[in-house]
Amino acid sequence: MSGTAERLMDLAEAHIRDRGYAGFSFRDLAAEVGIKSASVHHHFPTKAKMAAAVAQRYAKRFLASVEAKPDESPEDAISAYRAAVRKTIEHDGRMCLCGILGAEAGALTPEVTAEVQSFFRRCIEDLAGRVGGPGATARAHHVIATLEGGMILARAYGDIGAFDQATSALSSSIIKPTS
Repeated sequence: MSGTAERLMDLAEAHIRDRGYAGFSFRDLAAEVGIKSASVHHHFPTKAKMAAAVAQRYAKRFLASVEAKPDESPEDAISAYRAAVRKTIEHDGRMCLCGILGAEAGALTPEVTAEVQSFFRRCIEDLAGRVGGPGATARAHHVIATLEGGMILARAYGDIGAFDQATSALSSSIIKPTS
């Protein structure tokens, strides 16, 4: 992928994470990069194709950041996810890309929705496998939902402490499978 295409994706990601899918246009991106709007179409034929590519890239980067470590415990796996999500919002105050797109899923094209679903499915499958035990998939759903909800609270309050409070008991409440 060219440097211009990468820059366009970086900008689109920032806009989506800040304002959602409707928060960017090819015209806006072109102006920021210093190219003509038609040139954006050269790299990405449609806004949906661009958003899907951005979501796919985001998922790949996120999943690499939470990759399993040798001999990790279930607590370590949850902590890795918590730290990665916290870093996302702490870095620039913006939401998880797939979280914000997930909230808008009913209004997105099927190709964008598919990438968002793929992101969450992969996170849940990965985390369930690492936490293990009975009900692991349900517990992984709980972790992901709590992390995404914590981000919403932190963004709404403008305070990372809200994320910390919302997610502080994750390991203790999730690790012990219920009978």
